[in-house]
Amino acid sequence: MGGCVSIDIPCDKVVSQAYSCLFGDGNYIHMMKANLKALETTMQELRERRDDVLRRVSIEENKGLERLAQVKGWLSSVASIDSQVSDLLREEPTETKRLCLFGYCSKKCKASCEYGKKVSEMLEEVKKLLPKGDFKEVAEKRPAAKVVKKDIQTTIGLDSMVGKAWDSIMKPERRILGIYGMGGVGKTTLLDSINNKFIEEVNEFDVVIGVLVSKHLQYEDIQNKILRRLRADQELEKETEEKKASFIENILGRKKFVLLLDDLWSAVDLSRIGVPRPTQENGSKIVFTTRKKEVCREMRADDEMKIECLSNNEAWELFQYVVGEAALKRHPDIPTLAKTISEKCHGLPLALNVIGKAMSCKEDVHEWRHAIDVLKKSSREFPGMEENILSVLKVSYDGLEDEKVKSCFLYCSLFPEDYEITKEELIEYWINEGFINGKRNEDGSNNKGHVIIGSLVRAHLLIESETAVKMHDVLREMALWIGSTSLRKEEKQCVKSGEKLSCIPDDILWSDLRRISLMSNQIEKISCCPRCPNLSTLFLGDNDLKGIPGKFFQFMSALVVLDLSRNRSLRDLPEEICSLTSLKYLNLSYTRISSLSVGMKGLRKLISLDLEKTYLESIDGIGTSLPNLQVLKLYRSRHYIDARSIEELQLLENLKILTGNVQDASILESIQRLERLASCVQRLRIINMSAEVLTLNTVALGGLRELEIRSSNISEIKIDWKSKEKEDLLCNSSPCFKRLSSIVILDLEGPKELTWLLFAPNLKHLEVIRSPSLEEIINEEKGMSISNVHPPDMTLPFPKLESLTLRGSPELKRICSNPPALSSLKDVDIEHCPNLPLESFGDTNRNVEIEE
Repeated sequence: MGGCVSIDIPCDKVVSQAYSCLFGDGNYIHMMKANLKALETTMQELRERRDDVLRRVSIEENKGLERLAQVKGWLSSVASIDSQVSDLLREEPTETKRLCLFGYCSKKCKASCEYGKKVSEMLEEVKKLLPKGDFKEVAEKRPAAKVVKKDIQTTIGLDSMVGKAWDSIMKPERRILGIYGMGGVGKTTLLDSINNKFIEEVNEFDVVIGVLVSKHLQYEDIQNKILRRLRADQELEKETEEKKASFIENILGRKKFVLLLDDLWSAVDLSRIGVPRPTQENGSKIVFTTRKKEVCREMRADDEMKIECLSNNEAWELFQYVVGEAALKRHPDIPTLAKTISEKCHGLPLALNVIGKAMSCKEDVHEWRHAIDVLKKSSREFPGMEENILSVLKVSYDGLEDEKVKSCFLYCSLFPEDYEITKEELIEYWINEGFINGKRNEDGSNNKGHVIIGSLVRAHLLIESETAVKMHDVLREMALWIGSTSLRKEEKQCVKSGEKLSCIPDDILWSDLRRISLMSNQIEKISCCPRCPNLSTLFLGDNDLKGIPGKFFQFMSALVVLDLSRNRSLRDLPEEICSLTSLKYLNLSYTRISSLSVGMKGLRKLISLDLEKTYLESIDGIGTSLPNLQVLKLYRSRHYIDARSIEELQLLENLKILTGNVQDASILESIQRLERLASCVQRLRIINMSAEVLTLNTVALGGLRELEIRSSNISEIKIDWKSKEKEDLLCNSSPCFKRLSSIVILDLEGPKELTWLLFAPNLKHLEVIRSPSLEEIINEEKGMSISNVHPPDMTLPFPKLESLTLRGSPELKRICSNPPALSSLKDVDIEHCPNLPLESFGDTNRNVEIEE
């Protein structure tokens, strides 16, 4: 019959098999269908609970939280069991077909028992796992990572600085490192590189926190950024600044932390934020960047690092990287053009990156050539220059303390690229422009002017040398951009210096401008008659002017500063110069001017007159014509001060600075007897003088800074330190030339030694050329007699000397009997001094040039 089944089982096993099916393990067979249904239902419940948990986890993770470890474990177990249940259920049709005897038995009893057992056991596991998924919380705050990696494109040119900074940070005694430099020089990239180095290097710090500080310092903003890094920002969102500080202090006080502060404009009060001050005991560190050097001092940094612009080779390497190899290979001329463009960036990484990215997509070589033309003419017109470079640099300008200081900075852009402006010259301009008070010290200097220069240097808006400053070319472009786009009248200027102009351009809007600079061109003739009621500054220096028409000056009544220097063919000025009734500064140096124009009598407000290296022979009438004159420069002109000119100079009651030439020893003695006049002398040239004895008075000539003795026959030079009015020794001060820094002795016959140089302890530059009778610089016996009478700071020769030139002195045998250390000496130039031993200069790394 169709319902009969033939079972081939040995008789001895039939009973035991039947028993097992009914009462033993066979129960797995009998319960198989019920267990499968229960497993399917319970597993579905487990899946639904899993989905609910995952939904809750997703919501919490979107808040920045991290799922709990027990949730992770439970979800992992659910995933594993889900897979096993699915496998069992796939076998269900096959296993249920084997059942017989109303489900109490199976055609393959053993296999069915094993399957039924698995189903039963799996059901129990699912039942146990289901209630474990009932979580009150599924996530918690994610612990702060030790370091969050920063994205950095490249560190070309900065790798050595990263190493140097890292070495400083790792020193136990160093706690705070200040990194300073001009805007766009790579300070942020360096700080991000330091941050990432904490990932690469094995370190013992618990957390590294990076904070970008806004220009307008907001303590709460800094706190919030630190709290966000510590995963505590949300719970303290509405708390007071004090409570946030307390929380930060509590957390960081228990950690060894590194705090990286980017772009500080002023010192940060760490206690107000809640940051514990790093000590050698707690091992924590703070590293910050700033554009202002003084911030390093205000933050009490243990170490300071200045970031300079890249060298030419580094700049070229960075530019190639940014442009890309493919772009450089598009035409054989492109690499050469690219190098020229790279040089136009003057080592500023910001400019190299921005301009490099712009050029990377230029496929035609003509586009590269056009880019060079744009950069040469006006780099402000280069794509991306204004918004990506100049606007970034302008932040430093905006951060200057007041409008006068801003005007002082913009003034520096009137000069050509790479032009070094002497500090005193620049301050003179500022005084006459009215940017700073004209009050001068006894030596004629202006403290406020030097303070402003210092602040601009520390803000990295000016580059400083010993006596001069200049602008970085990209910063100059920024200043020109401000001057050309400003709506403020006092900032409106037109600068066309160094552009090889042969005439004054017709497109200058004279009537709108405050300042115009046409310096360093090839202008030979002036034909225009401009109306410029607002013009206060006009630079026409370093051109080829041979004359100036009178009509040119007719409508410049507001002009304050006029620079006509280095027009070497300019012989005279028109009488109409008297129209410049507001003029305070007139520079005629390096011209062929031989006499004072009649029209200059009308310049009653003139304060500063520069006639150095002119053909001027007489200053007759100057005392009455220019009564307000404070600065008169005659150094290396053809005018020699005589008895008549002394009378003229005495009429200048406001005189503070005088430079000039003397060829008569008695005239020099007369000047030194006139204390007010002598105190004004800053540069003195003694030339063609014949005298047995020349006496220089350190009290009378207390403001002397530069001295030249040329083509003279003087047997002995003596130093006097007595006041000509009081006739007594000034015991309260050192009897020396405190400000004398440069001495040039040329073609001097007579003296065998120059021991009197001990009275110039601050001397930095000394030249002695063609002094045939000179045997030694410092005589031991005379030196001892000076040291026995005068302060000890005058016994050590040349403690501050930086450069020394000795030429054409065949009898010169020594500097002094016991060669000084000359620790400040950098450059030595010796020529035709065959008897001078090289040991005089010791074993140093100085730049020594010796020619036999």
